[in-house]
Amino acid sequence: MNLRTMTLKQLYKLLKDVENAIQAAKSRELELAKKKLEKEAQKLGYSLSELLDSPPSKETAQRALRKSVAPKYQNPANHDETWTGRGRKPLWGQAALNAGKSLQDLEIS
Repeated sequence: MNLRTMTLKQLYKLLKDVENAIQAAKSRELELAKKKLEKEAQKLGYSLSELLDSPPSKETAQRALRKSVAPKYQNPANHDETWTGRGRKPLWGQAALNAGKSLQDLEIS
């Protein structure tokens, strides 16, 4: 696959396919990790929920108090993908900027 010869439309489709594949891989790995942890908990004579039902730490409690930020930008090709404007730009946002769009073009109206 030569990315330099692909059209913009093909690149956006590839980007979407890669993002979907990443999400699917994360889900599979998370499920596998949960199963491993459940087995380890059973070896110790507990259920995983028993081990995880401990009182939250101070840091966890502070994180829960933080307000979530509403998304400010939206992928024009996939409206389910949004970004708050904080942290790293998502791949779709950087691709749009590289294609000549501005952040104002990506704002949610």
